[in-house]
Amino acid sequence: MKNATVQEAKACLLELIESVLQGEDVVISREGKPLVRLVRYQAELEPRTPGAWEGRVWIADDFDDESEEINTMFYGKD
Repeated sequence: MKNATVQEAKACLLELIESVLQGEDVVISREGKPLVRLVRYQAELEPRTPGAWEGRVWIADDFDDESEEINTMFYGKD
């Protein structure tokens, strides 16, 4: 594992990135306390496909209907 201070990270960021790309862990610290860890970005395995749940979920016909009883509880009497 490679350790660097914030100042060292500012001065040699490209070198630290190269270390991460080669599989090495890099921790950046300030005043001897670890702050962040540089890690290689990993894209999601598969992009999301719209409509994947089509036919599995349904919404009731009255989903958007308002209830006077519930409105009264939230907003009080007019």
